[in-house]
Amino acid sequence: MNLILFAPAETTTPLPRTDPRALHILRVLRRQRGETFDCGMINGPRGKATVTALDAQALTLAFAWEVTPPPASAPITLVLGLPRPQTARDILRDATSLGVAALHFVSTEKGDPNYARSTLWSSGEWHRQLVIGAEQAFDTHLPVVTHGHTLVAAIAALAAPATANAPSNRLVLDNYESPAALSVCHVLRDKPIVLALGPERGWSAAERALFRAHAFTFAHLGPRVLRTETAVIAAVALIRAKLGLL
Repeated sequence: MNLILFAPAETTTPLPRTDPRALHILRVLRRQRGETFDCGMINGPRGKATVTALDAQALTLAFAWEVTPPPASAPITLVLGLPRPQTARDILRDATSLGVAALHFVSTEKGDPNYARSTLWSSGEWHRQLVIGAEQAFDTHLPVVTHGHTLVAAIAALAAPATANAPSNRLVLDNYESPAALSVCHVLRDKPIVLALGPERGWSAAERALFRAHAFTFAHLGPRVLRTETAVIAAVALIRAKLGLL
């Protein structure tokens, strides 16, 4: 943990010693009473926390807030065909570290419907993966996340493109029907970007037609077939480079 995050309600109560953050403070950071560490409030400011009391059950912390980081550095929204749970965990964590603004996990024609019933989603573990990603990046902001909607509903909920004649900031990765590599696709720096990536079995013909009808530009990441989680990181990194963020 490069930054230890707390929900607002957690800043007014002792932190149980069984909490993973307490274990990190004591065993990794090796903080004792009177010593400080970097902390943040989820979607709020960063600052310093001081261990003011320490007993067998809990740590008592005092917080001094300093600055709220700016919003997500990359105005990128991901639309993702719902992957298997372990892949989703990796994406949630690493896309958060890269500063994406939103992740929408959608049901698709070729996706496995069983993935939506994973405890990743029902237990709230997905939120913990966001926190881990933000802590890694020394940030406090968590992206917006939705899951369980259809691709049609997710696209309908997106903001309309700025103008019909402007270059599209809507991109969809497809290994089969993409005319150009993502690295050469044009994006507008001052407009939010939507990037869609399909499930493991790819997009259906009807889904490709849906993307075309909603001004998406098709692109690919080259001839090599990548794991979904690898493709997400590679694509976001390319877009961040185009935005001058790398």
